[in-house]
Amino acid sequence: MKSISLKIAVLSVFALGQSFLNFAQEQVLSKSEAIALTLENNYNIAVADNSVLVAENNADILNSNYLPTVFGQAGMSYTLQDQRTDRDDGGSFELEDAKSESYNASVNLDYTLFDGLGRLYNYKSLKETYNLTKLETRETIENTILQLFSVYYEVARLTENVEILEQTLEISKNRVKRAGYQFDYGQNTKLEVLNAEVDVTNDSINLMNTRQLLNNTKRDLNVVLARELKQTFAVDTNVIFIPKIQLESYLELAKENNVRLLQTESSITLSEYDIKTSKARFLPTVGLTGSYGWNESITPASAFFGGSTRQNTGFQGGLNLRWNLFDGGSSIVQLKNAKIAKENQLLQKEQIKLEVDRDIANALGNYENLVEVYEIQEQNVITNKNNFERSRERFNLGQITSIEFRQAQINLINAETNKNLAKYEAKFAELQLLQQVGQLLNIEF
Repeated sequence: MKSISLKIAVLSVFALGQSFLNFAQEQVLSKSEAIALTLENNYNIAVADNSVLVAENNADILNSNYLPTVFGQAGMSYTLQDQRTDRDDGGSFELEDAKSESYNASVNLDYTLFDGLGRLYNYKSLKETYNLTKLETRETIENTILQLFSVYYEVARLTENVEILEQTLEISKNRVKRAGYQFDYGQNTKLEVLNAEVDVTNDSINLMNTRQLLNNTKRDLNVVLARELKQTFAVDTNVIFIPKIQLESYLELAKENNVRLLQTESSITLSEYDIKTSKARFLPTVGLTGSYGWNESITPASAFFGGSTRQNTGFQGGLNLRWNLFDGGSSIVQLKNAKIAKENQLLQKEQIKLEVDRDIANALGNYENLVEVYEIQEQNVITNKNNFERSRERFNLGQITSIEFRQAQINLINAETNKNLAKYEAKFAELQLLQQVGQLLNIEF
């Protein structure tokens, strides 16, 4: 049995030493560094950024129909035929293999001077679409940041839990030594030694499982950061809550900064532009055309004229007006549907406002509740530490059993791990509240 105890002790010491060595070698990944890596590498954010670039390209003057269309044009034709011409005097003229050729080349310009202001509102719509895309990208970034910290804080929680379990294992290991000495000197039974060894085994397994879970969660974080899964690091376990007065100032401006409400306002603006664009179809379109060209034609001899070659070179311009007095009713239908679409956007805005009010109230309530739970858990840790220290003193004096001492130890472990859980849950609830009030990307981590 001493051999088993020795093996457990050696393994425990090795595990603690290896853990300390790994921690010393790992560089701390700060919260700001994690955010920077996420913004730079995360694939979802990269896709969203590309969507913004596409929307920016679409909102450019080159896609507005305000610039003229200039195009080159060239062509040629060739004809080979037999000709016969009967004259009034009874004679006739025949020509075999008569060749006719024509060539042309020109540079042309088309420009719309007025289209009922349709392109104006279309251009404004493209600008607003660009703004909406940026808001959608902001929402993607916010959700990704929340995803980042849900994993980051889980790594921090498990890191602190590993430290707690390492300390627990050290205490249990010392208890095995003490029980072994007491048994050798006849101060206790073999049962005390066995109980101590069982507790060391359980603590070792709990520590191993928590370390494995910590390693898995670190790989999860590397996925969010879009970097090598084998990358090792430690995290910052310090948590600082935003002052209450600062949160209250954020709450006052929540409806002005909430990304969902901003997206709704942008969608309503787009609906208004769609209505104006539809109305523009009822107005005339005035266009300008121009060209500079060269034409050459070669004709064969005829009954009255000899063969000839003719060339034309010069400018040509024109002004045209087009007014669809009736297009089968499609413009009327489009206008009606655009008005209905705007009405739907207004209805959706009211629904989203109600949902945002609920989400903010829920997020605030959850945050305040979890902060209070964390404060209670902090006090609970203090109480359990005092209880554990007194229990250890009484256990060393032989006034309580090993079972009672172990229960005090378990109570302290549970109190400390529950405090860690409450701390990071409260901080994450704060981040969720900051997202609802539109300030998640405006704070320092």
